[in-house]
Amino acid sequence: MEATRLIAIRHGETAWNVDSRIQGHIDIPLNDQGHWQARQVAQALAGEPVAAIYSSDLLRAYATAQAVAATTGAPLVRDAGLRERSFGQLEGRTFSEIETTHPEEARRWRQRDPHFAAEGGESLLGLRARITDTLQRLAAPHPGELVVLVAHGGVMDMLYRLATRQDLQAPRTWQLANAAINRLLWTPQGLALVGWADTQHLDNAARDETTT
Repeated sequence: MEATRLIAIRHGETAWNVDSRIQGHIDIPLNDQGHWQARQVAQALAGEPVAAIYSSDLLRAYATAQAVAATTGAPLVRDAGLRERSFGQLEGRTFSEIETTHPEEARRWRQRDPHFAAEGGESLLGLRARITDTLQRLAAPHPGELVVLVAHGGVMDMLYRLATRQDLQAPRTWQLANAAINRLLWTPQGLALVGWADTQHLDNAARDETTT
């Protein structure tokens, strides 16, 4: 079976990214910088033979995906399986606030306890299972084709770990930049890493404030 080529993109920036506030499943829109980033990554992919775009149904990801769909002409489908990890009752807070109000939960989160889930939230084990199942469902119908996935920082982190066989508790040494281009290959045997954290389309582009 031919591999499915994947381009995985974290959504553009939001006001809560700037504030280091936990978003999870809260539906925060892109800020002005995020919309600019979405347009830049869309232009970077304009010449790619994209067969399909699958996006988290949360607005910050879907708006980013809409920009990519506009330049590539590929069909765009929302899929809740690509949502960010749910952080339950901790969503909407900064980590410093969580350190003060929920120190034990903050400790387990900081130590990447695979079983830890905030009240109403999702564990790392649960996230890994969800992303693995979602990849199977979305990538398998596209052997030999190129598919774009637009999702969130936690999803990007899990994709990298799955592709490099990193343990859930391994310290993160890779970037999860907003609107970066990450390339992977999927087969039924798993993921392989091709390229990660390409931000040339953001680094080399002079933002034109008159067009925002």
